[in-house]
Amino acid sequence: MDSKKTVLIVEDDLILNLLYESYMEKLGFDAKGELVYGKTAVDITKKIKPDLILMDIALEGDMDGIQAMEQIREFSDVPVVFITGNSDPLHRERAKPINYTDYLIKPVNMDELKSSLLKAGIIEE
Repeated sequence: MDSKKTVLIVEDDLILNLLYESYMEKLGFDAKGELVYGKTAVDITKKIKPDLILMDIALEGDMDGIQAMEQIREFSDVPVVFITGNSDPLHRERAKPINYTDYLIKPVNMDELKSSLLKAGIIEE
């Protein structure tokens, strides 16, 4: 059997982080989570080379999720799903050059996440 795909979860709300971790494990991923800083996400991505990143846009520290992905794009084309509580068009516009897989507005449920990953071909039915 194939080894599990790895997902990196970057979310500064611990409860949501655990929820997404649970969703992703049910979808067959090995979830690496509890990252709350963009800079840490960049470093960990270099180290573990995940198959997917779930990225919150508003993070702790001075780097948001879009800035973190801009840095990650310098060395990786890993698929990313942005998850944000902010439906503001400005964020979506800033995120466009990242070439993201999907852009989901919180609250996100398992079905939305699954359909996003199916659509992107990251998982199969």
